[in-house]
Amino acid sequence: MNRRNFFHATTATAAAAMHGHITARAFAASASLKGRSPEDVATDEDFWSAVRNEFTVDRTIVNMNNGYASPAPRTVQDAMRRYLDYSNMGPYHTMIRELEPKVEMARRMIAQAAGCDPEEIAITRNSSESLEIAQMGVNLKAGDEVLTTNQDYPRMLTTFQQRARREGIKLKTISFPVPVTDMDDLYTRFERAITPQTKLILLCHITNRTGQIFPVRRICDMARARNIPVIVDGAHAFSQFPYKISDLNCDYYGVSLHKWTFAPIGTGFLYVRKSRIRETWALMASSERQDDDIRKFEEVGTHPAANHDAICEALTFNQNIGIDRKAARLRYLKQRWTARLAQNPKVKILHSMNPEMSCGIGMIGLNGADPQKLVSALQTKHGIFAALMPHEEYVGIRITPSVYTTLAEVDYFSSAVESELQNS
Repeated sequence: MNRRNFFHATTATAAAAMHGHITARAFAASASLKGRSPEDVATDEDFWSAVRNEFTVDRTIVNMNNGYASPAPRTVQDAMRRYLDYSNMGPYHTMIRELEPKVEMARRMIAQAAGCDPEEIAITRNSSESLEIAQMGVNLKAGDEVLTTNQDYPRMLTTFQQRARREGIKLKTISFPVPVTDMDDLYTRFERAITPQTKLILLCHITNRTGQIFPVRRICDMARARNIPVIVDGAHAFSQFPYKISDLNCDYYGVSLHKWTFAPIGTGFLYVRKSRIRETWALMASSERQDDDIRKFEEVGTHPAANHDAICEALTFNQNIGIDRKAARLRYLKQRWTARLAQNPKVKILHSMNPEMSCGIGMIGLNGADPQKLVSALQTKHGIFAALMPHEEYVGIRITPSVYTTLAEVDYFSSAVESELQNS
């Protein structure tokens, strides 16, 4: 697909170009994409240049830390501004009476993408809030055991550690190798760790560290057969690669929408299996009449409506790209820098090379060099932002480019790492 054909593939594309930019809706509708595999589109720089033009990022730096939070595309920013401006005209009658009810559309769109009932989706501010609602809301008593891994998100581990101090529950963590070479091994580690005292399981769909994808459905099926509820941390999974929450057979699922979904900062959601809503306590107080209402988990007091309403634009943006294409592109970018840096004797690749076990998140360790010094040098000398991820079993540097990242930026990152390690 050459650039001329791309820009004129559809009337919508041409109209968008006349207004100064190519919208996600226009380029995804292009007839020239039909019949092409996601892997083929992943290498089409004309397509991804149009995607990049939808972001207003600072090109004077190279952001390889999109796993923390991603910038929102122009359509999401514009929607957010419109809703904020309208809120400030009131805000009671504009924000509370008019904009807040529109969050129901975001709820329906999330549910559609997740393959579940809208009445199982609570709109939250991030995955930490979502997961803590579930973690604190499940009834546990002294001596009950919670099973998770020692590479789950630190805030989630802290949540159970606080319950252990306060209520006398037991937190049991299991370890797994880095990088993982066998999904069966991950499953077996959970299965073997279960005891008669195990009353709850927490696991990541994909870890925030090495980007390891877990066999969630197998673990959930095994736990469900034992009547053990499962909380899944999907902070980095939703909109990074294709799946449906309804296919996972989990009881709770927490997401940050400001990561791979490109929604405004401070947006997320919690899925709660409908049969679990009544028995799960809200994190902030709710009335008895809300016992069966998913909205009881949203009771946080006065909050902006603009953030939540703009979720709709972010979901539409992802739909227009196509999650299959997006996942293929993220894997393509990761493979590009991985293949190059894997040749360096001072670099250890800490993520799985198997595309079924990883997607856009990658991590490197170092042989005979200081990871902290490298992260600092990348930022101060090269304008590259990456994330240092220390752990008791290893220290790694997480690398997370996104759909707006150019191949030149990926190569620049690899060159900078090589240069710094050569001099270390």
